[in-house]
Amino acid sequence: MIRGVLSLVLVVIVVVGLAAFLLGRRSSGWQIWPDSPVGAAGPVDTSKARDVGAKIGEAAAKAANEAEDALATGSVTAKIKSKMALDELVKARNIHVDTNGSVVTLTGVVDSKAERERAVQLAKETKGVTSVIDHLRGP
Repeated sequence: MIRGVLSLVLVVIVVVGLAAFLLGRRSSGWQIWPDSPVGAAGPVDTSKARDVGAKIGEAAAKAANEAEDALATGSVTAKIKSKMALDELVKARNIHVDTNGSVVTLTGVVDSKAERERAVQLAKETKGVTSVIDHLRGP
């Protein structure tokens, strides 16, 4: 029932869109107009548009790279925290993981030397980590 109603609505939308298109073409005398800005008189300089487009493209690429870096950083942090949460020796709630590129900094409080060593080992074993800075407090 719902599928039939949705199909009917879709058909009506397509028919109305087609009718609007054809009425617009008919009102223009069925002519195909050349690509030009509305209201432009004379030749149009496209070099400025290309420059602006290039700047927008550069800005979009830069934003995409920054987003990718942020996701990669968040991914490394999440992997380390997951490993710590699954480890029986490490109390992940007490350890904060901060990732800057491929460098990981561990801060927080540990209850033993073995917990500290295991937390650092888990971080070092994680793919994408080149070095670990240990700022853990405790024995």
